[in-house]
Formats: sequence, C-alpha cells, structure tokens
Amino acid sequence: MSIPPWPAGGGPDPESLGDAPLFRELQRVLAGGGDGPVNWELARQVGVATAAEAGSDPAPEDADREGLEAAVRLAELQVASATGLEPPGRLATVRAVRRAGWVADQTAALRGLIEPAASRMGEALSQAMTEQLPEGAPAGLGGILAQLGPLLQGSQVGQVLGDLATRAFAGHDVAVPRAEEDDLVFVVANLAAFERDWSLDATELRTSVALREVVYRATFSRPWVRPHAIGLVDDFLATMRIDVAGLMERFATVDPNDPEAFQRALGAGEEDPLFGTVLDDEQRLKLARIQAFVGAAEGHAAHVVATVGSRMLGSWPRLAEALRRYRETEASDPVFSRLLGIPVDRQVRATGRSFCDAVVGASDEAILARMWDDADALPSLPELEEPTLWLSRTV
Repeated sequence: MSIPPWPAGGGPDPESLGDAPLFRELQRVLAGGGDGPVNWELARQVGVATAAEAGSDPAPEDADREGLEAAVRLAELQVASATGLEPPGRLATVRAVRRAGWVADQTAALRGLIEPAASRMGEALSQAMTEQLPEGAPAGLGGILAQLGPLLQGSQVGQVLGDLATRAFAGHDVAVPRAEEDDLVFVVANLAAFERDWSLDATELRTSVALREVVYRATFSRPWVRPHAIGLVDDFLATMRIDVAGLMERFATVDPNDPEAFQRALGAGEEDPLFGTVLDDEQRLKLARIQAFVGAAEGHAAHVVATVGSRMLGSWPRLAEALRRYRETEASDPVFSRLLGIPVDRQVRATGRSFCDAVVGASDEAILARMWDDADALPSLPELEEPTLWLSRTV
C-alpha cells in the first residue's frame, strides 16, 4: 500500500475532531476501555449489540434458575460417581442469564488469556502504522492511530463473543479454564430455542448441558490446570510471528464508507482470524501441545456426558443426535483461532473423545481420570491419536 505525503497545511486538525459527534462518542468508548491492548468496553458493547441481532431474549424466570440448579446438583452427584473425580470444595453458584450476561461473563473470564495475544498483535499494528504513516502527517495523527489497535481488537473480541452468545448454552461453550470456577452460567433463551427447534425435552437437555458444565468445573478447578493452559498459550505467543505485510494488505483497499468491508478486514468471517500467524517447526510443536490440551479437555467432557447421559436420560439418543448436528458447523475453535491466532481444528475434540472411549474400553473410568492428576499425566497429541501409548506410560 502506497500512501502519498500529507498535503502541506492540509488534513484534519486532530484537536478539532473532538467537536464532531462521532468522535465524541468514540472518545467516550476509549475512556471506558482501559489502557490495555484490548478496549474491553468496546468489546462488551459490540458483543451485546451482535447478540441482540438473534432476536427474543427475555429475562430468565425464577423457575429457570431453580430447574437449572436442580440439574446441576444431580449432575454433580452423577459425575463424581462415574469418574471418581473429587468435586471442588466450594458449591457452584448457578446463574440463568440473558445473552448480554453471557457476553459480560466471557469478557471478564477471557481477559487474562486474550491480552497477551492482543499485545503481540498491537505491536504488529504499531509497526505497520509507523511504516505507513504519510510524510508530513500532523503530529496528533500518530496518537489517534496508536489507539486503533485496542479498538480493532475490542471490535474483534466483541464480534466473536457476540456471535457465540447467539448459540451458546452455557459458560463452558468457550472451554478454557477461568480464574474462578465458582459460577455455572446458562443462557436460557438459547436453550429454549434449541428445545423448540428440535422438539426436545427441556429438563433432559438442560441436564445434559449441566453434566458438561460440571465435568469442566471438576477438571478446570484443579490448581495446576489454569496455569498450565495459560503457560501453553504464552509459550506459543512468545515466539509468534505475525504477517505484517499481509495485515496491511487487508486494510489497503478498505472503503471507510463500507462497514461490511471493514468487518471483512477485521476478520469477522467465521474462520478468518485477524492475526496472520506464520508457523515454523518450533511453532508447530507448541501448537500440538495446545491442541492436545484442548482435545483432552473437550474429549473428556464429551465422553463423560455421553456415558452418564445414556444411563440417566431416556431421550439421550435423540439428544445426542441433535447436539452432534448442532456442533457440526464449528470447523474450528473461534476463541483460539480468531482471537489468539492459534489454529485449533475442531477435529481435536473428536480425537479426544475417541481417546477417552478407547482408554475406558481397555481399562476403566478411574484410569482415564488419572490424566487430570498433573500436567505430565495429560496425553500428548500422538497419545491422543494412539491411546495405547498413553496407557503404556500411565498404567
């Protein structure tokens, strides 16, 4: 992209921009977004606005929360009995929320995971802006452009979370460990819509979702899990290289009057990340460790839900088929792929599920649960693909 020199004596006065209504609103959002690499206030606003496009989202009633709490308490007993995993010492708080509440919950939960990646992206954006700044541009323009990174990333985070909020059932639809695993959050409008669309028994669907949430809480609340997961991501990001030239090319032809073109440049497509990461052999090894963690966690949850659900839910075959079709459209994990620049194919979930089924088929649930003893006990990607390797190391 070639930008001509700034016209002598021309161009906007950065100080006068504050008098324009659009820029006054922009300044308000900037002021509330904090000083970090992501404007989280913008992320929340974009997420809520995007989620609102899904239509009706009435406030949950007391009966919704009471029914979900009963489902969670039953699930806690069943998961502990089936897996032998000790539940966390604290009793989970059950919350029934609207889609906007889910967005707010996720922006808080994912902040510590996303910001390191956003910092790397901010550095790349800053480099690109510095290289492309026209000769003779007003001094104040650099300050305006410096704030573009947090705005771009806030918009991207909000777009992804808002899109997810239109179909998420609960908090662990984004299956990453949080700083606190005390709350179990359920999106009532999405559960009700899925029940209606598939003519499902409401109690049994909500029980199956509660089972999954309880499994994630039982595993992710272990003290070593969150530091280990963040360490894997940080290790990948520490040596991540971003395709700056490709990044600038995306914005070179954007028409500022075309919102859809701007969203395409931001990577708002389902599988299109804002990051243009460059993978070498070292990065592929680090990526494999992240994929192994995701595959083990999601595969284990899917295995336990199927094991317990098939035993206690009369409509389980119908539920399982509906949920399978529901997940078929997710080719990749949107949080890892679109927000962290880490390509995690959804196939790792299927590989993890097959691994868990095979381990239990050759041993039992107690042996499988050993993978949550510590970080060294987790299966590697080759072990996920060939469970006998893990069994020979573990048993």
